[in-house]
Formats: sequence, structure tokens, C-alpha cells
Amino acid sequence: MIRFNNDYSCGAHPQILKALEDTNTESYGGYGLDIWCEKAAAEIKKYLDCPQAEVHFLIGGTQANFTVISAALRPYQSVICADSGHIHVHETGAVEHCGHKIQALPNTDGKITAAQIAEEAELYRTSGVKEHITQPKLVYLSFPTEYGTIYSKQELEEIGTVCRNYGLFLFIDGARLGYGLGSVKADVTIADIARISDVFYCGGTKCGALFGEAVVFTNPELCVDFRSYIKQNGAMLAKGWLLGLQFYTLFKDGLYFEITKRADEYAMQIKQAFAEKSIPSYIESFTNQQFVVLENSMLKKLDDKYVYEYEQKIDETHSCVRFCTSWSTKEEEVQELIRDIRQL
Repeated sequence: MIRFNNDYSCGAHPQILKALEDTNTESYGGYGLDIWCEKAAAEIKKYLDCPQAEVHFLIGGTQANFTVISAALRPYQSVICADSGHIHVHETGAVEHCGHKIQALPNTDGKITAAQIAEEAELYRTSGVKEHITQPKLVYLSFPTEYGTIYSKQELEEIGTVCRNYGLFLFIDGARLGYGLGSVKADVTIADIARISDVFYCGGTKCGALFGEAVVFTNPELCVDFRSYIKQNGAMLAKGWLLGLQFYTLFKDGLYFEITKRADEYAMQIKQAFAEKSIPSYIESFTNQQFVVLENSMLKKLDDKYVYEYEQKIDETHSCVRFCTSWSTKEEEVQELIRDIRQL
């Protein structure tokens, strides 16, 4: 079976495996206080133009999301998020389990706007019963979104301005950051992400690492005692150098951006093949996730060879499915899928 169902179905990039093998008999300090985490943080910061940035390595995306939010908010404060946002629909209530309400706003193509955020913040600012409601204090965005769409620089700038005007923190989930930055439609750099947000993360799990995420704080206010939050929330790896070594390998020569951009290019080839067959996109994505509406009879023709992600029923004869490329996708796999799409 050829897998296009997600971007984390393979182990790790060969350069990471080699780095792990080469250092396997060496010993390091624990809990992220080691030379590899130090070197990885330095490599990431080279791309940011943000001298005050502080980098921490956590074991996974869900842990990164709820740990950052727990550290940023007081108990009576809440999170503004798209109703399709990962923390709202894919993390089993992890943020709510930490005691914070998610104020979910209607999404358009997976995104929310500065105007929506301002309206929500203004409701609290003008409320006469603040002690009876939660205070929105943090805005959560994903780049790319759950639908593979990306925010433009202007959209992010506008959201950043609203956040500053209302005293809101801006947190950008970058579990698929490389695929967003590598998109042909992206006009945003990682330095822009760092400048506009208060905290974001570079995803490793979905972008070539065995596991792990690199959380980057650009607002010093948020990272006070953050290591204590990491430990308390079960997101700290005792063998922390395994995270640092992976991110050092990914960032030291730009491998992170190279492998994710290639995945986007493969996704665009698949997107074009579906378009040539007049098979419509459910949503226009220009990253590694492609959502298409297929006749169920067509899916049956693909089922014997491909694993894809079923999303939802459209009608009695059509379904929305996702084909997802990744850093590990091979060109021959893409070409085989394209040939079979042409035979549908």
C-alpha cells in the first residue's frame, strides 16, 4: 500500500538517523540541558532575526499546544480559535482539561480574521459583567491550517495589530510550518512568523523528525519559568538531546525547508492531476494537504493500492478525502498515483 493519509507515517529523515547513530555511545546532560539542544536553538535563531528568542524542545504537538497555553494564561482566561482549529477538534479537550475555555469562531477555509478577533475582544472589553465571563487573552492560529490553507503576511499583520491593541497573545501552531513556508502561495518567512507572534513552534514530528516540536518564544513575558510548565505537563524528555540533535540536523543546512518544499511540489502535481480530470477540490490548498471530492466508485478503484484520509460524506455518491504528501514521499509514488488518477 502507498500511504498518502498523513505526513508522519515514516520514521525520520536518514540524516537524523545517522546523527543519532553517530552519537549513540556518547552521553549528555538530561532534560534539554545539553550541547545539542543549545546548538539546535542557535541554528533555529539564525533564521529569525530575533535576538531575544528563547527555544524549548517538547515531545509532541498536543503537549506544545496545551503547555504553552497553560503557561500563558491565568485560570479565568480563554483562547480564541477557529472552530476548525486543532486544539478545538483534534486534541480530546486537552486545553479545556487544563482549565481554559476555547472561544471558537466560524472559520473560512480554516482561517479566522482580524475583524472576528477584534469583535470577540471588544465584547469582553465593553462587558459590564467581566467577573462572570472568561477573558480572551490568547489567539491560536495554525500555519498551515487544518485544511492546508495559509495566512498571508497581510492577514497575519492585521491579526497581530488587533492582538496588540487588545493585549492578546498570538500563538501560532507550526506543526506543519515547513509545508506552509514552502508553499508557492506563501509570502511569509519564518522571520515574519517570529516578528508577528508572541510564540510559535517549528513542527518536527510531521516535518522529518522522529518526534518533537521546537517552541520559540519571542515575547520574554511568556517564557518565565516555562521549563517548570514543560515538566509539570509531561512534555519534557529526560533524554532531551535526542530532540536537540534532530532539530540541529534539520536546521543547520536548511534541510527542514528543503524537504517540506519538495512535499509541497509533489502535492501540486497531484492537485493538477485531479484538476485535469475535472475532480474538484473541496478547498483550495497549496500546501502538502489536498482535499478533493471524489465519486465513491472512484475511491473503490484507489482502495486496493492507496491509503488516504476519509474526511466526510458529501452526498450519497461523493466523499471528501485527503491526500497528504510528506518529507518522505517518493517521486515514483506520486507518479504512480497520477497515472491512476488519469485512469479514473
